[in-house]
Amino acid sequence: MDQITAMRVFARVVEAGSFTRAADQLQMPRPSATKLVQQLEKHLKVKLLQRTTRRVTVTPEGAAYYDRTGRLLTELDEIESDLTQARANPKGCVRVDVGSVVANLILMPQLPAFYERYPQVQLALGVSDRPVDLVGEAVDCVIRGGAMTDQSLVARRIAQMAFVTVAAPAYLKRFGSPGSPQDLLDGRHVMANYFSARTGRIVPAPYVRGEERFDITRQGSISVNESTAHVNAALAGLGLVQTFGPIVQPHIDSGALVEVLGAWAPPPMPFYVAYPPNRHPSARLGVFVDWVVKVFEPYNTKR
Repeated sequence: MDQITAMRVFARVVEAGSFTRAADQLQMPRPSATKLVQQLEKHLKVKLLQRTTRRVTVTPEGAAYYDRTGRLLTELDEIESDLTQARANPKGCVRVDVGSVVANLILMPQLPAFYERYPQVQLALGVSDRPVDLVGEAVDCVIRGGAMTDQSLVARRIAQMAFVTVAAPAYLKRFGSPGSPQDLLDGRHVMANYFSARTGRIVPAPYVRGEERFDITRQGSISVNESTAHVNAALAGLGLVQTFGPIVQPHIDSGALVEVLGAWAPPPMPFYVAYPPNRHPSARLGVFVDWVVKVFEPYNTKR
């Protein structure tokens, strides 16, 4: 038995949820994939998968084995890539964690050009706004906005995005346009809030003009913990939304959203791509990071 190949087949079965899909992805006969996993279980003297006529599930022992061997296989892939592939022709998978609005509105439209240049690189995008443990979750890099609080990471600044406050025309027709942040505190206007997935608390919306500052945390009719839904709340007329200007600029241009409180914008937010310092950047991670820097150049504005 080729144990490394058997480990790769087992990992793909876990990820695909079936032997058939795994065999198709690995371009091998299904009986061969089944036999390799059976040989691996016999070698380990433990059952890794529970098989029924409808699905394949992972046993507790299999889940633990998958977690540990997954890191090993990633390291082996990186060694192989570094030794056999030039930087101009990298191969393998890059696991990326990124916020939803950045993934959907910035990265996705540009990915065809990335794949045209690097056809042998695969991207596994974990799309969410929650904090992620890069090491514990075997993530190669993250793209995030805000101050870099984890000083253990290697971080590369890629942009800074300006904030705007927007509302749908239907909302403004009903409630009027706010004259100052005081209107939000007095209850004359409502915000569609953004709350932290980690703490459950509303993230303050800061408004700054010279020495004046307001941090709005007043509970509105709706709050969300995901950035795409936050923009959609504004489009639906559910309240005022403070978000990144470049993200909603197409909606402003089309008239679907209207900017308000333009004189009260807080400082722009920096964005970073970061990865663990103990993870030597592979060729595929290196080209992805360089590509991300280029993609974010148009968003590196003060407005």
